[in-house]
Amino acid sequence: MKILYIADGGSIHTKRWLAYFVKQGHEVHLITDKPSDMEGVALHVLPRADNVYLKLFKGYTYTKSIIGDLAPDIIHAHYLTLYGWLAAFSGFHPFILTVWGSDVLVAPHESWIKRYLTRYVLRRADVVTSDGEHLRVPLKGFGLEMGKLQMVYFGVDTQRFRPVTKGEKGRELGLSESQVVISVRNLEPIYDVATLVRASPLILKEAPGTIFLVIGKGSQDALLKDLAMSLGVEKHFRFTGALPPEVLPEYLAAADVYISTSLSDAGLAASTAEAMACGLPVVVTDNGDNRKWIEDGVNGFIIPQQNPESLAAKVLIMLKDENLRIEFGIKNRKVIETKNDYYKEMEKVERIYSNLASEDKA
Repeated sequence: MKILYIADGGSIHTKRWLAYFVKQGHEVHLITDKPSDMEGVALHVLPRADNVYLKLFKGYTYTKSIIGDLAPDIIHAHYLTLYGWLAAFSGFHPFILTVWGSDVLVAPHESWIKRYLTRYVLRRADVVTSDGEHLRVPLKGFGLEMGKLQMVYFGVDTQRFRPVTKGEKGRELGLSESQVVISVRNLEPIYDVATLVRASPLILKEAPGTIFLVIGKGSQDALLKDLAMSLGVEKHFRFTGALPPEVLPEYLAAADVYISTSLSDAGLAASTAEAMACGLPVVVTDNGDNRKWIEDGVNGFIIPQQNPESLAAKVLIMLKDENLRIEFGIKNRKVIETKNDYYKEMEKVERIYSNLASEDKA
């Protein structure tokens, strides 16, 4: 098939999605506002513009031209705003939309124009996919026919993200003799990494050798480092910044406990799923679809948001009980293998494409 994606070329989720279909031998094109080299993908970069509505105006003609030249079998837009708008206004079918979370939970509430466009795009899409069960209600509220909605998870590459010992990366980072708590969320307010920093003195009182490995970049980088210094725990933190995705499994392998202090997630965060695939026990805040994947006290812990005391208490339970960590980790690996495997989810998408393309030609 000839597949035209309209999506964020800089996103690792987009890159993983497209890479699968390139490998399967499909002809893959990408219209994007954020270009990034992807092997086997033909890039088409949207015209520059100062705001999202001007991008839509300029991008409409450009998108129509690309569609006319390519005559794709399928158009698949990732994210409802801009990319979904362009796909819907193109008038092309079959058109698949994948919603990511904030494009449904936040953007439509910013203006009446975005609410109108949300309803328009959902009416135009032939299939809508989501990785968050809790998006069903808002999608229905914006007029989506529920028969169009299919649950498709972004999935974890369980061949890359798998349980291994601390090994070389742990030694290289100077962590092989330490217990390591890892966070892999960007340093933005929505992910509330500050709660981890505030919990760290409580953890260090009972587990003084603990190292906190914080992977990610964002606007709160300096603030979080200053907070760690003000609490006198800066020597226990390793802020790595953003890391290439290919090395992330090694860093997860160096950890003992994964935590996510996020204030909002669409479904199960990709970083949480990857940690679970690596056989790590997890402590996560009570939002998104976390309770659908993690049973409190069975394969991890669910804690209230912005509660350093609760986070510290659950992390300490993990750090003090190696058998519990192993037990939770084994269960987490099984959950991901069974329900959130990248290859199985992409096979599901390929079936959706084939069915829609066949119906369109019938």
